[in-house]
Amino acid sequence: MRQSTLFVKTSKNLPKDEISESARLLLRAGFADKLMAGVYTLLPLGFKVFKKIEQIIREEMESIGGQEIFMPALQPKENWEKTGRWQSLDILFRLSAGESREIALGPTHEEIVTPLAGRFIKSYRDLPFAVFHIQNKFRNEKRAKSGLLRGREFVMKDLYSFHADQADLDGYYEKAKLSYRRIFSRCGLGDCTYLTYASGGSFSKYSHEFQTVSPAGEDLIYLCPKCSVAVNKEIIADVKHSCPQCGQKDLIEEKAIEVGNIFQLGSKFSTAFGLKFSNEQGENRPVLMGCYGIGLQRLLATVIETHHDQKGMIWPAAIAPAAVHLLALNLENEDAKKSAEKLYRDLRTARIEVLFDDRIGLSAAKNSQKPICSACLAGSWPARALWPRASWRSRKDRTIKQTFWRRRI
Repeated sequence: MRQSTLFVKTSKNLPKDEISESARLLLRAGFADKLMAGVYTLLPLGFKVFKKIEQIIREEMESIGGQEIFMPALQPKENWEKTGRWQSLDILFRLSAGESREIALGPTHEEIVTPLAGRFIKSYRDLPFAVFHIQNKFRNEKRAKSGLLRGREFVMKDLYSFHADQADLDGYYEKAKLSYRRIFSRCGLGDCTYLTYASGGSFSKYSHEFQTVSPAGEDLIYLCPKCSVAVNKEIIADVKHSCPQCGQKDLIEEKAIEVGNIFQLGSKFSTAFGLKFSNEQGENRPVLMGCYGIGLQRLLATVIETHHDQKGMIWPAAIAPAAVHLLALNLENEDAKKSAEKLYRDLRTARIEVLFDDRIGLSAAKNSQKPICSACLAGSWPARALWPRASWRSRKDRTIKQTFWRRRI
């Protein structure tokens, strides 16, 4: 990708109405654009990061047997009335569809996936199975002031699992925990993200969140240094200010961002929709369900909140928009331009993702102040030099190496 052809540009000015560091950096670097509060456009470089996160999530969901589907965002009022959430869910967008008919813009998909599963589940032989989708969600958030961390429209991965008994649900739930740990590790958050006990609401005693420690977090968690698990403030009194796993009371208070959550739904939604199966004795039993969610834009923003410095964002290699940001410093020189173009072609031939800053007339100082990828490769080609000289700098540890290119990559 050539930087000269990107239709977006970086900005020197900080957005005045953004309080989150991740949103300010994304907007300044041209990775995203704000349409209105809680609604953002992902621009080419930001969308590249998004798609890499999406693929990591997809791979991990498929590794635990999830089958990908795609469910509608427009949802009938009748489904929401069956679960009693048409009036009770305060973040629900309700729309008129004409002729006195109302529909919802989906904030979640339990009301859709449960009757869908009922079309295919008849017997214990049809269980267990799991489906997931990655799709837009719409939530009428009252305080959409944290950039991509809390949006009114965003993309979320929902996985739903269906089981014949509690033991089977428990076993799959543990597999999902491990899958989530792998997702956050691959995205660069493994060292600062903790399994966190939270309220199970009307579903179960506990649900589990995955909380990333960050000053930008809206949640307070209490971290057990012995077990490396945490408790959300909302239930800390319920667990008597101690770790639910080892009983330790010496917990560490931290601010954190919720990057994922998993619930055991039990039979709540299957009962509402009459989702049953026939067991081996021919008896009808309610299907037990689990749900497992991750917001993609929130995950992307959390990576920035935990990976940036005074010069900008520091992308983990697995989700960086490109592996190399190639900076050619004196393209006015014809020989230099030819050498830079050759290096760009060689990198692409070697299947190395590269963002080539081929803009003429920009100084090295200006280029180096806007690092974008996981590493920068700055090259200059003096007229009398036998081989072009280049400096390689990692954005993670800021190490600099100089080399002379003597061979094809």
